[in-house]
Amino acid sequence: MKSKSKRKPSGEIRQSQIISTFGPGAMVDLPNYSVIIGGLNHWRGNRRRIYEDRLAARVAEILGVRDIAMYAPPTDEQDPAAARSGISAFTFPTWFVAQVEETWTSPNAKEYRTRPLIPWGSLVKGKYLSDTKKKIPVVPVRFVQACVNGHISDIDWYRFVHSNSDVSSKCRGQLWLDERGSGNDFVDIFVRCEACGARRPLSDATVPNGKILGQCLGHRPWLGPKAFEPCVSRVTGKPEYNRLLVRAASNTYFSQVLSVISLPDSDEALRAAVNLVYEDFLQYAESSDDVKRERRKQKVANALEGFSDEAVWAEIRRKQSGQGDQSKSIKQVEIETLLSSPEEMGEDAPDGDFYARARKLTALPPLLSSRIDRIILVHRLREVIAQVGFTRFEPAMPDIDGELALDVRRAALDIEPSWVPAIENRGEGVFISFQKQAIENWVKQPAVQKRGLELLRGFEVWQKRKALPEAKFPGLPYIMLHSLSHLLITAVSLECGYAASSIRERIYVGDTGYGILLYTGSPGSEGTLGGLVQIGKRIEYHLTTALELGRLCSNDPVCAQHQPDNVQEERFLHGAACHGCLLIAESSCERGNEFLDRALVVATVEGLGAEFFLNQELS
Repeated sequence: MKSKSKRKPSGEIRQSQIISTFGPGAMVDLPNYSVIIGGLNHWRGNRRRIYEDRLAARVAEILGVRDIAMYAPPTDEQDPAAARSGISAFTFPTWFVAQVEETWTSPNAKEYRTRPLIPWGSLVKGKYLSDTKKKIPVVPVRFVQACVNGHISDIDWYRFVHSNSDVSSKCRGQLWLDERGSGNDFVDIFVRCEACGARRPLSDATVPNGKILGQCLGHRPWLGPKAFEPCVSRVTGKPEYNRLLVRAASNTYFSQVLSVISLPDSDEALRAAVNLVYEDFLQYAESSDDVKRERRKQKVANALEGFSDEAVWAEIRRKQSGQGDQSKSIKQVEIETLLSSPEEMGEDAPDGDFYARARKLTALPPLLSSRIDRIILVHRLREVIAQVGFTRFEPAMPDIDGELALDVRRAALDIEPSWVPAIENRGEGVFISFQKQAIENWVKQPAVQKRGLELLRGFEVWQKRKALPEAKFPGLPYIMLHSLSHLLITAVSLECGYAASSIRERIYVGDTGYGILLYTGSPGSEGTLGGLVQIGKRIEYHLTTALELGRLCSNDPVCAQHQPDNVQEERFLHGAACHGCLLIAESSCERGNEFLDRALVVATVEGLGAEFFLNQELS
């Protein structure tokens, strides 16, 4: 018998989009449907496992489980005889608007375009049956309700339209959606009951901190029709209330992801090197200067070759305090490896995860040599990105250490998670390490501290408005390096062969050191064309170009004069930053184009005196 061909999937999404934009719980418009992507318990098919122990351990800690696996999203099987594979999706919302337009005149003689509002159960073969028995196509209603814990459900339209009228909410007359003007203003949209005449503007549901849509009942339709859970505020412990959500709005879904760069483990080699000479030479060391002095002895120099004095001193302090291996943040492990490694790291193999070489700094001009202490050309790197959850209304991004807080609110990807979706990207990059002493001296300057207070005031206004007491100010070194990174991405994209949107950044700030990693990565081999490595060989030219770009913005003096706490502009996380100078594609920025100020990098037309790179040195 001739085998039946498998039915084609309703839609296709790239694997990288699954963990960023269209993951579990995200709403997607297909050609003929609106659906919500199913949770991990509704994913079927062969999955390729991705191994990255450092990331898996952190994800397991965040999710509160003992062990977690990471798999690439399943792909559709091409074999017609194979079982159906892929990701299930569910029809959502389940209220529809008929594609028939009539006019209705209100008591105050205003005319409205009106269309029937119909629940799923009233449709006949997916269409609206009019009074004349004509089947009319329908489209999903634009509005749903959700809460800050990620729960989402259909609005109870009967309750909404009748709750402020004298008619009992048990009325089940035909509902109509009345619209006037362009239909984009909530005050011009009304829900009307044909049977009892009750009518209510949709703008009532947009009142801040309102309770019009009722308490959230913990609906999680992406996990299944019965996957309810109690919904309470993590701050007050009281029930959360639903908010109006426009289905196609940008705040309906924010994926929570963690990423790591696969690096060789330098700790094991460092511990072994220190152990060789600790008892005889290093156990009484009191500072990194002592380590430097002991290196004059041949045996110590041979054992510690390839490791910096700071890295050795950190290991000595750990041994002297009797502490075991401390849990390090994602970025701390990466920068320690990059700073403490020898001139060459990893294996130069076609399928290798990491290979890098340090570049000599002899050609750097005084402007840069007094601030940069290492440049590493990363010929190959592997980035692994895993999704741990998602939020609605407001994003919850990793902090400056690359970590997600354990107590941050997030919606679950599965009822009982045993694995999470992940992807791996391969690419190349260039790492620039900045002298720790130079940055610490810069931060102590009065003009820098004054600018820091201005940025902090803007952050505090933003923090209060967003009701995010757990948010932390990243600090001036981070904002300065982040702003420099954006200028550098713009500068190098003109020559490296990659579009600016395909170059990503990773900012390192902490006790270990300060640095910027610019890299590119893609699921295939397109991220390893060699362009960024060539840029790194003459990075001094591009850094100088980037600094020149930052001195003047096409929107100056308005851009340079911006005050972060200005409530009229509502750009509380920006200093001198706008689309004309610092803002880049959000796929490139690790902070969503926030915490930027070029006045900390170079002198602007305002002349604040808070720049890291002095104006006289640029000229």
